[in-house]
Amino acid sequence: MAFLADSLARVKPSPTIAVTNMARELKAAGRDVIGLGAGEPDFDTPQNIKDAAKAAIDAGKTKYTAPDGIPELKEAIAAKFKRENGLDYTPAQVSVGTGGKQVLYNALVATMNAGDEVLVPAPYWASYPDMVLLAGGEPVVIPTSIETNFKMTAEALEAAITPKTKWLIFNSPSNPSGAGYSHAELKAITDVLLRHPHVWVLTDDMYEHIAYEPFKFVTVAEVEPQLYDRTLTVNGVSKAYSMTGWRIGYAAGPEQLIGAMRKVQSQSTSNPASISQWAAVEALNGPQDYIAESRIAFQRRRDLVVSMLNQATGISCPEPEGAFYVYPSIAGCIGKTAEGGKVINTDEEFCTALLDQEGVAAVFGAAFGLSPHFRVSYATSDELLTDACQRIQRFCNSLR
Repeated sequence: MAFLADSLARVKPSPTIAVTNMARELKAAGRDVIGLGAGEPDFDTPQNIKDAAKAAIDAGKTKYTAPDGIPELKEAIAAKFKRENGLDYTPAQVSVGTGGKQVLYNALVATMNAGDEVLVPAPYWASYPDMVLLAGGEPVVIPTSIETNFKMTAEALEAAITPKTKWLIFNSPSNPSGAGYSHAELKAITDVLLRHPHVWVLTDDMYEHIAYEPFKFVTVAEVEPQLYDRTLTVNGVSKAYSMTGWRIGYAAGPEQLIGAMRKVQSQSTSNPASISQWAAVEALNGPQDYIAESRIAFQRRRDLVVSMLNQATGISCPEPEGAFYVYPSIAGCIGKTAEGGKVINTDEEFCTALLDQEGVAAVFGAAFGLSPHFRVSYATSDELLTDACQRIQRFCNSLR
């Protein structure tokens, strides 16, 4: 359609949202479907956070706010960075958006010019390359492998940097692989970045609090303070506090960049919902018990899923350091034939046949830039995960 912007032809709809919607529609039509596509905790938002939102409504805190966040929330975010990451930011260095996705998008729109390159290690969150394209830049994918536990090496990063490189998008623990970079692994990456002062780092720490011992989370500016002035540290309340629908993400970085992001947001959405902001203040300042409790449940589920998937014929599933996803290889299933005579040549065809035959909805690896894999979200009950993994085992055993 000639009326539409040319830039739309460069991007794809979100495959994770598509899989979640498909599972929902099939369930509504009466199919017995287990959805393993959603990237959100199945736990309820903690009661103290819900109570804070209700109190904000009752107190009339329902008006427009500053475009990128109320002062109380910016102060809570600055305090969080100091307390948990050893990073000093003033409220003027903090931006609050409608979810982490908007914060990332604002940063790219505020900085990208035609021809600018953004390095994106694969497997990547499906939105990163498309946001770069919409912002007018060019995503440059750095493939990893199951042999390196889906972690980018310093050598691969060095080889990918060009004079056109503007950003590295860095995500640990990772969506979709759950891979987490240790202090030593991250230091090797930051040593490369120190040699290339024109490259900025956009670090997506959304899964910071879903990290399993002995892995210890660290962030870029914490590991290498010399990168503080060219790092945007992005986080949010969605995953840590089970607040996906509240839509609050945030970032801290150089004041000039934060000001540019504020300008973008002031002319697009303006402020995030005031009530959600007050709920986020309570999330960051209030009791933190929920984080440890949910982490225990997620680790138990991780161990269950890794064990059961590794018992499926043709699947190899590494154990992730964090997040609530696994990213198994299905190399042993490629080229085999499913019931009905359909040959499985790609991970997308694997996921389609799995949904058709066993009613398990998962996201195919090509959506995250690395095949042949698929992503399983274990942010659902132990019972459903056990059932889903038994179905996956049965499906794999049926391939010929």
